[in-house]
Amino acid sequence: MKILALDSTAVVGSVALCKDSRMVAHYTLNTGNTHSQTLLPMIESALKCAEWEIDDLDLFAVSNGPGSFTGVRIGVATVKGLAFGKNIPCAGVSTLEALAYNLRYFNGIICPVMNARRAQVYNALFSCENGVLTRLCPDRAISIAELDEELCSMDQPIYLVGDGYDITIDGLEKTTVLPVPEELRVQSGYSVAMCGLAAYERGEAVDDTALAVVYLRPSQAERERNERLSKENV
Repeated sequence: MKILALDSTAVVGSVALCKDSRMVAHYTLNTGNTHSQTLLPMIESALKCAEWEIDDLDLFAVSNGPGSFTGVRIGVATVKGLAFGKNIPCAGVSTLEALAYNLRYFNGIICPVMNARRAQVYNALFSCENGVLTRLCPDRAISIAELDEELCSMDQPIYLVGDGYDITIDGLEKTTVLPVPEELRVQSGYSVAMCGLAAYERGEAVDDTALAVVYLRPSQAERERNERLSKENV
């Protein structure tokens, strides 16, 4: 199975091509440029170097949230556009699950954390043993203080991953975590591809029209609109 996978949910953008579980190409940028500028050129470059065409693909995989509202939309919209009219299945992947997959050989508790602002992180918890990840809770937005209380009672090694790594470590007062190399903390197109392949094998892939973003809380624009409407109705 030929897979094109991408992640644009944070500052780092990543694209991967895989043949089943074998990595064919992996392209990651951490330049600070917007994904609307870089994502399609990355895809085009990877396909050209691999001598693949879009019509050769058997599956699209994309991180569909949580993450940056704009970044999530760009990634999902890109896949929807590439898949339009081609009858190629699409797998939406939890950003947090894909981040946890980066650390699949770290036995213990894998704790993905993405900076959600407002003193919160997007988070999920996974138990990992001998390369097998088991989800312990759904994706959620949680304060670092609440996460600290939850983690401090666990008697297994704890590893953080994601762009909330530094702010979470700074905010933990009761929990000790083990270090993770910086290159493993960021989004990986390959991890998205493998999580997408697993979703496809579970029968969870959809067509391009059904592929949707997943937000764990309203965007700033939505919050401001709701606050304005609430005041108008007083």
